[in-house]
Amino acid sequence: MSDPGSPARYEIRVEGVLGRRWAAWFGNLQIENDERQTIISGSFTDQAALHGVLAKVRDLGLCLVSIRRLDEAEIRDPGAPDQDHPRLPDS
Repeated sequence: MSDPGSPARYEIRVEGVLGRRWAAWFGNLQIENDERQTIISGSFTDQAALHGVLAKVRDLGLCLVSIRRLDEAEIRDPGAPDQDHPRLPDS
């Protein structure tokens, strides 16, 4: 188990499609989407930073689908798709 106070990488999924221009609104986190959902991902220095992004999701009125802390294997090789969360093509 990792230290809860250390930086961690998260994936936040919301309903709907946000363009990459929203990256600045979300602190330059990575913004990807399929035709139904937007995936906001990146490293968060602490839980307060994560909650700040979740507040922005709320303020935009977006429907939160999931929040997932990425494990060490996914952080080491972020380009490797897994069966539950395949890597989305750039758009």
